[in-house]
Amino acid sequence: MDAAHYSEVEPLSDGSEIKIRALKQDDKADLLASIDRASARSLYRRFFAVKRSFSEKEIAFFLNVDFRNHVALVAICEDSGRPKIVGGARYIRIREDTAEMAFFVIDEYQGKGIGTLLMRHLAAIAQSAGLKELTADILPDNTSMLGVFKASGLRLTLTREPDVLHAALQLPPQDAGMPTL
Repeated sequence: MDAAHYSEVEPLSDGSEIKIRALKQDDKADLLASIDRASARSLYRRFFAVKRSFSEKEIAFFLNVDFRNHVALVAICEDSGRPKIVGGARYIRIREDTAEMAFFVIDEYQGKGIGTLLMRHLAAIAQSAGLKELTADILPDNTSMLGVFKASGLRLTLTREPDVLHAALQLPPQDAGMPTL
């Protein structure tokens, strides 16, 4: 699977369509605009802080993905007649067979299944790259993300720490199919 050129169109629960594709260098303005459209609550759940601006170094980190150790997908919907980034997911390899993942969906698009679709596509890319485990730290009150992980069909292990849940999802072997979401 060529993660750097990944692109799929999927139906959403409301009947509209969404494109899940690889993040591109020229997505910078739209990616930053999606942060501006997010609520403080959504930003806190993603970054564990209400972060409205990023340094050039942080922006470069988010945009400069190699699609081997750092993979990033965006979710694009038509909004007022033009495509806009409404969510995204990424993983960063932390060991040869394990990557840490993160998700973000702007508020007005939450509850439409975008997180679930991003999870499915990111997991398929990770599986094809030979990863065996995806991990994430989530806030205990982030029940929607926890629901995405539980509904993924992947074996989920949760470890509770004082202020965070550590989730570990086991990917099937490369020659096995992915669970149906």
